[in-house]
Amino acid sequence: MRTVEWEKGTVRLIDQTKLPWELTVVGYRDHERLAEAISKMVVRGAPAIGATAAYGMALAGLTSEAETMDALRSDLADAAERLTLARPTAVNLVWGVERQLQLARDEQWTTADEIRAALIREAHAIADEDVATNKRIGAHGAKLISDGNTVLHHCNTGALATVDYGTALGVIRAAHEQGKQVHVLVDETRPRLQGALLTAWELERLGIPFELIVDSAAGHFMSTGQVDLVLVGADRIAGNGDVANKIGTYSLAVMAKENGVPFYSVAPRSTVDLSLPSGDQIPVEERPGEEVTSLFGKSIAPEGATARNPAFDVTPHRYLTGIVTEKGVVYLPFDLGLRRVMEGEEA
Repeated sequence: MRTVEWEKGTVRLIDQTKLPWELTVVGYRDHERLAEAISKMVVRGAPAIGATAAYGMALAGLTSEAETMDALRSDLADAAERLTLARPTAVNLVWGVERQLQLARDEQWTTADEIRAALIREAHAIADEDVATNKRIGAHGAKLISDGNTVLHHCNTGALATVDYGTALGVIRAAHEQGKQVHVLVDETRPRLQGALLTAWELERLGIPFELIVDSAAGHFMSTGQVDLVLVGADRIAGNGDVANKIGTYSLAVMAKENGVPFYSVAPRSTVDLSLPSGDQIPVEERPGEEVTSLFGKSIAPEGATARNPAFDVTPHRYLTGIVTEKGVVYLPFDLGLRRVMEGEEA
């Protein structure tokens, strides 16, 4: 089962707000509701969001009543603006939307219906590419894991965060499929608990041994020699290698550096944004404070308490050991290495 699929004019998503208690698939037939699903984290994870946004553009084309190409392109531009506002940090969302816009602008088309059909084909291609890319990432990253290693993992970067297979969790999956004995320490990942709810669910289904830990225990396990390497995903990687990822990643990277534990970010090239020279330019989404002050609909703070809730933080590249991509592992200097892999070279 894929995280996001297309079925006869409907985008079908695994509802990740219901996991691990209930495996539910929900359908969307217009891009507005699909944008809301992205905002509400029915679907999440940068690669999954990128593919979902591409399908959202296909939906926008299908539901548009435009009869001319110019009118359809105008409707698509409006849909693109709505979709890109859904989650501002994940560059894959913008990448998926822009790829569809560029396709629609191509001068080869002679009718609006040709554009509509092309948008659907392109969304399928983006989804299929994601799965193939993740498997290549897993093959490269699995070389970093030795038999018997314990890996600390933050948030969720598995099949649920992609169309299928996963990025950082895909590396662990690939090592497991190679027969390596791998143990995973899973950060629960407050406040949305993606580690406890989603990563644990995936690891259990894959048969990979794991233990949940509270986020603040990660330093203890690193300082006592119980972690061999840290693997995290990425929502946007700047040109110099600075990484925006789920809140708490920066703290993990600093602790890993302090304790001599290798720290890798794992992401496809579509997550790399060379237009930004450093992480200082990456927009950081701030989500509602209620996600911090309540848990499963029940308040865990005094009445009237307010909270700050940045969804991501930016880890400076100096704390990274490497960045795992489908073109191999990029090491320092990251600016040079990232440019090379973005040009198609092997790392």
